[in-house]
This record gives sequence, structure tokens and C-alpha cells, in this order.
Amino acid sequence: MSNIGKVVLAYSGGLDTSVLVKWLREQHGCEVIAYTADVGQGEELQGLEAKAIKTGASKVYIEDLKEEFARDFVFFAIKANAVYEGTYLLGTSIARPLIAKKQIEIARRESADAVCHGSTGKGNDQVRFELTYYALAPHIKVLAPWREWTFSSREELIDYAKAHGIEVPVSKAKPYSMDRNLMHISYEGGVLEDPWKEPDESMFRLTVSPERAPDRASYIEIGFEDGAAASIDGKPMKAHEIIDLLNRVAGANGIGRVDIVENRFVGMKSRGVYETPGCTVLHIAHRAVESITMDREVMHLRDSLITKVSELIYYGFWFSPEMEAIRAFIEETQIGVTGTVRLKLYKGNTIVVGRKSEKSLYSQDFATFDRDGVYNQGDASGFIKLNALRLRIRAMQRGK
Repeated sequence: MSNIGKVVLAYSGGLDTSVLVKWLREQHGCEVIAYTADVGQGEELQGLEAKAIKTGASKVYIEDLKEEFARDFVFFAIKANAVYEGTYLLGTSIARPLIAKKQIEIARRESADAVCHGSTGKGNDQVRFELTYYALAPHIKVLAPWREWTFSSREELIDYAKAHGIEVPVSKAKPYSMDRNLMHISYEGGVLEDPWKEPDESMFRLTVSPERAPDRASYIEIGFEDGAAASIDGKPMKAHEIIDLLNRVAGANGIGRVDIVENRFVGMKSRGVYETPGCTVLHIAHRAVESITMDREVMHLRDSLITKVSELIYYGFWFSPEMEAIRAFIEETQIGVTGTVRLKLYKGNTIVVGRKSEKSLYSQDFATFDRDGVYNQGDASGFIKLNALRLRIRAMQRGK
């Protein structure tokens, strides 16, 4: 790839990409355009442009993608009830296809020869970025320095940064990796690689510990329209505003911490610690509004796809044909998932205490144990006998 004249780098300002600007210019002699996707990193974006220029970038793009991220990606994951291996809400995974898509758009705009990411050769992100690159630009050249350079550890990167006067947000005493966006913060590597070691409380940024949460519960109401959260306590809000508000309210109540050992796509197990306060609440609230508005068989069919859609997001196949088909189906299932859910937030717990909808399929007249005029309980005898027929025949064949 010695003929690369211009490359667009997915730039976060973290350890790897801070070093990458300098390294790309040294090793490939190419122009480096830094691209940062604003998917809700907050204060981490401060000073990023100046830092990238100082380390050798010729130009910096900072794209505000918060609303698109929340509306088209995070909310889809919630509609799908996507949870990887029963625990991980996919906060890092779901951001990668959007980031990579915009990176390809900038590469085309700048007539760049290549795109570059700073993902490790052992991780999932390299796959997520590159599957998106190739799905959208099949002939693009890709630079993945962790699979090319001689650095073998983050400590060596820290030494390189220090030698070249590059400011980085980690130290050898605190070398874990952190990734933040609107949906969550993830922590991995370094001191967290021992799965027996409890994370230090000072690490967490979005949540207080349940022990330190208020002794009085907080109540909140979330309104949904066709499966997507649309209001908080009756006030219509944009998608990213809803997640931001819920992050603050849920985080203050100790909600959303997860500590897991997950199976990476590349084959190894990895320990990850996550803070996902707002979307933890949204997942529970969404299930509650579905419970009164969604047909049983449609719900069960959608639920049968949870493992598949979660894997597709986690592995990086957002722009695959199978994912396109599943997305269309899930969006169809969400038509009519409209209503309001009331929740109690208390010391790490999210408790549904009410749900209502003008499109509710729940009928108190049908469900009541009191006398009613819509359900003849005697009809259940025939229903049970018909469903028991194959069981009876099987038992008779066995001589019972």
C-alpha cells in the first residue's frame, strides 16, 4: 500500500489514534485526515481538533451524529430487544456501522485512497469497521496498524507518545481502555483483564453504586410511538435527548452497571465492564409497552430472532442482506407498539409499576377472575383435550 497518498483516519483522540496520526505520516508518508464521529462522547471532544492538527493531521472532520445514532441505531436495538449473550446491550457494537459509514462518505468526499482505524488485531471492532467499509466501498484500501506495526502493548504506545510529545488520556498506572458514546461507556483491558478483580469504584463515570443511590425512589413515565421512545413525563423529546436524560436519572439511581466475560467474534473470551443506565431503563420500558400492545405470536417470532440480530450487531454485519431483511421485519412488528410506561427507579433496580395504551390488546373484561360475559370457562375443556390428544396417543403407544 505504498501508493497511498491520502487516508481518512477514524480518530477518537485516545491512545491508539493519537499515536496513529504521527505513525501514519512516518511509515506511509501520506496525508492524514482525522475524522471524529460525535456519538455522544461529551467533554472528550474538547480540544480534539487542535490535538489532531498538532500531531500532523491536515484536516479534521467532527460530525454530529447523535440524533441519527439514537434514532436509527440505538432505538432499533431496543425495538429488537437485542442483548448479546443475555447481558450486553451492544453499546459499542451498535455505534461502529454508523461511524464507519460516515468515514466512507468523507473518504469519497476527499478522494482519499484509504481509510484507517485503530482497532486491535485481537478485538471485535476491526471486524465491525472493515465489514462496513467493504459493504459500502468494496474496493477501498484499509489500513489496520495494529496488524502491521511493531508495537506489542499499550505500554509501548505510551512510551512512543511520550517520546513524540503526544498527549494521551491513559497512563501505565491506569492502562484500561475506555469507549464512550451516548448509549454507554465500556471499560476493558489492563487492570480489568483479571476476571476475579472487582473494578475500582473510581472508574465509573455515568452511575453511582447502588449503595450510594438515594434512599427514595424516582418515578418516571416514558411514552412510546411505534416502538420508539418519544416522550418523558409527557414532554416530547428527540431521541438523543431522551437517552441523555435517562442516563442522568438512571445513573443517579445506580442503574446500568454490567460486568461480564463475553465471547469475542475472533474466538477468545474477554472481560468487559459497561455502564448503560438510560438504555437499561428503555429496554425494560419497551418490553412493558409491548406486553399490552403486541400480538403473542408476532412477539414470540420476533423474540426468536433476538440471538441472531444480537450476533449480527456484535459481529459487525449491520449492512448484510440478512440484517436488512430482519430490520424490515422488526420495524413491521413495532407498528402499534404505542403507549406509556411508568417506572420506579431505586438503588440499581428498574421496576415497571404501570402501563397504558390506546392500542392495548389487554382487556380487563377478558382477564378478570370475577364473573364475565365474554369468556365461557367451560370451553377450556375442549381446548385442553385437543391439545392433549397427541400426548394421550403417545402414552397409549407406550402402554400406559
